[in-house]
Amino acid sequence: METNTTTVPPSNVTNVTHNHHVQSNLHNHHHKILPSNSILIIIMPIISIVLVLTICFLIVMLLRRVRSAKSSSNNTKSNCSINNEDFNFIALDTLNFSTSPDVKTGCLYGGNLPRVPTIKPKDVQVFTYKELELATDKFNEANVIGNGGFGVVYRGVLNDGSEAAIKMLHRDGKQGERAFRIEVDLLSRLHSPYLVGLLGYCADQHHRLLVCEFMPKGTLQHHLHPTAHNRHLPLNWGTRLRIALDCAKALEFLHEHTFPAVIHRDFKCSNILLDHNFRAKVSDFGLAKTGSDKINGQISTQVLGTTGYLAPEYASSGKLTTKSDVYSFGVVLLELLTGRVPVDTKRPPGEHVLVSWALPRLTNREKVVEMVDPAIQGQYSKKDMIQVAAIAAVCVQPEADYRPLMTDVVQSLIPLVKNLSSISLSSSSRSMSQTSPKS
Repeated sequence: METNTTTVPPSNVTNVTHNHHVQSNLHNHHHKILPSNSILIIIMPIISIVLVLTICFLIVMLLRRVRSAKSSSNNTKSNCSINNEDFNFIALDTLNFSTSPDVKTGCLYGGNLPRVPTIKPKDVQVFTYKELELATDKFNEANVIGNGGFGVVYRGVLNDGSEAAIKMLHRDGKQGERAFRIEVDLLSRLHSPYLVGLLGYCADQHHRLLVCEFMPKGTLQHHLHPTAHNRHLPLNWGTRLRIALDCAKALEFLHEHTFPAVIHRDFKCSNILLDHNFRAKVSDFGLAKTGSDKINGQISTQVLGTTGYLAPEYASSGKLTTKSDVYSFGVVLLELLTGRVPVDTKRPPGEHVLVSWALPRLTNREKVVEMVDPAIQGQYSKKDMIQVAAIAAVCVQPEADYRPLMTDVVQSLIPLVKNLSSISLSSSSRSMSQTSPKS
């Protein structure tokens, strides 16, 4: 029986074997790729979900921040809160007082007043009218220590034996009521060693009284411009320089350490009080205004204040800024320098208004020396006097933009006061060496 056999050429065998290995490798490779693709298919949706959730979370957080920012800005606008170091200030202009204070609540802001602050002013006592009547011996005229446009100031002795200045405000319409409320609001919240401290107040029925710390040396005006009934020893140059620095620090605190800034609007010698050591504190905030939060801080308001101390732009148009106080400070500095009052019609023509007379002379060294108050009797440093004259000159510039910030004034006065201290120390050491016995 014949058998047919087919012989495969060697090359074909090799090809077949090669194809088999390729197919086997492809098959194995396919099995290796399949798991990685499956992992990618599983991971991709998870990553997408995580990204979506992250984006949603960020959007929610952003919306919350926007809402909180809006609410905080609204609260700031409505309350005009000031947070600076360890005091809080709420601008009185934002409070709408529709009724008299409710004394029974024990706080000025009692009764049904809208938007009432819930925190009682710190360390401020509420007095009854009878308590203050007893403290002043029934408001005896012998206890009168001051008399101003808004009321009479009495020296009083409180129940704890401490002395106090008790100011009874005139009830002349809304202005007197507004002045009372502004002073209570400001002095109970703004605490500085350069501002007169508020001990308490009385809003008993129609009576409006302020109880402030007692300043035994009285006002700067009484010392600079004594009358026949009120004589004081003249202030020496060193005391005048320290008073100027204290006042500058007071205005610096109001202008640059509160927000919005507080403009005193009635800064003058009679509103500067002196303690036992002739250290000065600023008082009487009945006309004070809170400045604008705009770039120039300018507000428009009714022109109030004292002739001779008003800045030109404020007196002519009612435009008020912190630079208005700087001008008033410059006038006080001129009073300390010359001993003259801001307006004196008894003087020769051309010398009636202190600023107009002094400004052209302040940059002339010889004329500055001629302007110095004769009461100082030449006991001063000519160099320091010229520097003080230069500071006064820039403060009373007609253009508000040319006036300095109170911080700059403070920094200019500090070296002069330090120089006084070094001179006094050296002179005292010399006197001690001269009086010491020889061995």
